[in-house]
Amino acid sequence: MRIVLLGPPGSGKGTQAALLRDALDVPHISTGDLLRAAVAAGTELGLQAKAAMDAGELVSDELMLGLIEERMSAEDVADGYILDGYPRNLAQAQALDEVLGRIGMPVDKALSLVVDEEQIVARLAKRAQEEGRSDDGEQIVRNRLAVYREQTAPVTGYYAEKGLLTEVDGVGSIETINQRLRSALD
Repeated sequence: MRIVLLGPPGSGKGTQAALLRDALDVPHISTGDLLRAAVAAGTELGLQAKAAMDAGELVSDELMLGLIEERMSAEDVADGYILDGYPRNLAQAQALDEVLGRIGMPVDKALSLVVDEEQIVARLAKRAQEEGRSDDGEQIVRNRLAVYREQTAPVTGYYAEKGLLTEVDGVGSIETINQRLRSALD
């Protein structure tokens, strides 16, 4: 099963991707992890990414797609994957589809965790308090949610038009949400 996991910041994507990875026995591919691994390994793409990050720039879409394509060629991806953190906008979704189609690894399902924004603010405030995370302050979270609404939320419409999207209620216990996601895959 080849899955793109979508949802706003704080919706539980990382937690749920790890649980789905274990249940489905397919790798969880996080773009942040891909970047860090490529930089640490000193690959050609990793060196390019490091140069961009060191200059305070965003890593280009082309470079991210190159990293994703490189990762998709690994043996452990043959039976599927859970892609988390990408695509973040419509252009990335379209480019990702082109790359994945070309290499014979197209998305089978897009799962979108749906969580009310006020619940996300409360969740992340709790996380900020428990983990001392300064990036989870209320105003920062509200700004991240505004960026998500403007840039990333339209990606769900893209996958809906392709008949690949299932929206899943992201409120409840971790186990309940995971069961909903797994049911959406049946």
